[in-house]
Amino acid sequence: MLGGEKLAESDRAMVLDEAGLPPRYYLPPEDVRTELLRPTSTQTTCPFKGQASYWSAELDGRLHEDLAWSYQSPIPRAAGIAGMMCFYPDRTELSIDGERQPPA
Repeated sequence: MLGGEKLAESDRAMVLDEAGLPPRYYLPPEDVRTELLRPTSTQTTCPFKGQASYWSAELDGRLHEDLAWSYQSPIPRAAGIAGMMCFYPDRTELSIDGERQPPA
């Protein structure tokens, strides 16, 4: 959720535990309201997953930059998250089984 607007809902999330980071929930794009998102020019590289592309959301006239990311062509050992999307837990409201999670 972002500002009361549901950005995604999924029962098919893939959870990645990364050293030193909170669990990351990668969602199939079919479970994300991609009509609310716009790709940005931001890209980063992770040695464990590859090159990430970022997405912003525009809600109520306000731009929330680089709110989510995805690995369209991850390195082979991270192939399971190809095309899946992940949201920053400190920039959105994350609920699991109806229970809101604290920001990470």
